[in-house]
Amino acid sequence: MQDHTPSPTNADYTQEYFDIINNLDGDIASRRAALAYMEQSTAIVHHRVVACSFVPRLFNQQTFDAMKSTSEMAHRILCKVIQHYLDDPEYRAAFDFDPRLEELILLPRGYDSLLPFARVDTFLNEDDYRVKFCEFNGDGSSGMNENREITQSVELSQAFADFAQSHTVQRCELFETWVQKFINIYNSYEHKVEHPRFAICDYLENGVVDEFHIYAQLFRDHGYDCTVADVRDLSFNGGVLLDAQGKRVDAIWRRCVTNDVIDYWDESQDLIDAVRAEKVALIGSFAGHIVHDKQIFDVLFDRRTQEFLTAEEITFVEETVPMTAFLNEDEVNLEQIRANKDEWIIKPTDHYGADDVWAGCMVDQEKWGELIDTFANDAAGFPFIVQRYITPFKTETLPPDTTIASLKDDQVSSTPELYNNLNGLYLFDGEFAGVFSRLGPLPTISKQLKGITAATIWVDCKPDAFTRPCEISAAQTSDVQ
Repeated sequence: MQDHTPSPTNADYTQEYFDIINNLDGDIASRRAALAYMEQSTAIVHHRVVACSFVPRLFNQQTFDAMKSTSEMAHRILCKVIQHYLDDPEYRAAFDFDPRLEELILLPRGYDSLLPFARVDTFLNEDDYRVKFCEFNGDGSSGMNENREITQSVELSQAFADFAQSHTVQRCELFETWVQKFINIYNSYEHKVEHPRFAICDYLENGVVDEFHIYAQLFRDHGYDCTVADVRDLSFNGGVLLDAQGKRVDAIWRRCVTNDVIDYWDESQDLIDAVRAEKVALIGSFAGHIVHDKQIFDVLFDRRTQEFLTAEEITFVEETVPMTAFLNEDEVNLEQIRANKDEWIIKPTDHYGADDVWAGCMVDQEKWGELIDTFANDAAGFPFIVQRYITPFKTETLPPDTTIASLKDDQVSSTPELYNNLNGLYLFDGEFAGVFSRLGPLPTISKQLKGITAATIWVDCKPDAFTRPCEISAAQTSDVQ
């Protein structure tokens, strides 16, 4: 007889997890240990250990299926857009790019993968599993090491061990998988060399450098010499690209975003010249900027784009991409946007880190009017977009235990609080690879606005190539029982 019992929802799993915490009287020893682990971890962004929750995001099979199908369809569409931009000079007019950006985008690539590494940030309604996009990110994306360290801190807890006794639990694997993908992409490079040397490159004051070094060591473990380098320290002699130590660089994982390249244009010419001369494989070509720039949301609805999309792809865009336009009076009704602030969010087209992102529901009417005046019609000196505001799905979690070390046990709260969710879906050469789970108490979710990160755990999902079981043992939890 067929079992028609509905499968547990993410909320069911989370409630079970809180029940376990309560049965452990708050699992306070584990929470103190998790905080101590994080304070000594490499989960550092701009010299600060990231804020995180003790409670992981617990995702079921339906969530996995929705995230995988949505992210991979988005990747296919974005690759079509990139290819048409490269092939069709007339289509390039759909974008408003600095001429220097167009120059970078059109540099030779030499391998097949159009968008090797991406993270598409999404809002998932966990009641009906519908997904809406927040933004697309290319090779400048990070968060992989945060996810790894936070997951490790949670896996050591008694609450997690007890939960895992009743379920199959799997973590996201975001390191070995990408290293192997990178190697495979390099091996398809037209000008590959024997025994290549790799470099992970950014403007290091802007990069998540601890994460870079972890990947560099993994490349070395796979037999490929790899260094971490600042773009400005590279030099090109016409035949070979060299790092600051004078050592050859044959392939680069580009972690620098293109607007930083523009900001450091003169200091970046050696890298650009080496790519132009096809003396280095830039994995994550500058064509990824087409995805990074938020005007892509507007271009997806453009007639010139929809002419080469299938009917299924057009429907997908309509269902998942919020209405987006430049914040200019010749494109939108500024007075309608001014009068209906809660319906809208405004963003610069080409910044990162939630810089100058404003949701109308976060500010009063007077402030919203000031923001429109400041940013509309390129008044700030660079373009802004306006986008339909998507209300994030709220789930229960525990705020960061930042003060738990100094509190007595009876002062520690285990009461759940509702936080908004933003799910970053990683794609390695077009394959869904895992989730960067971010939460926040405010309508805009970012580190600057009390945002936190949570571990991502797949629960009772069928095995998949990119996940591995969480390793739980009595020895791991004996010190916190």
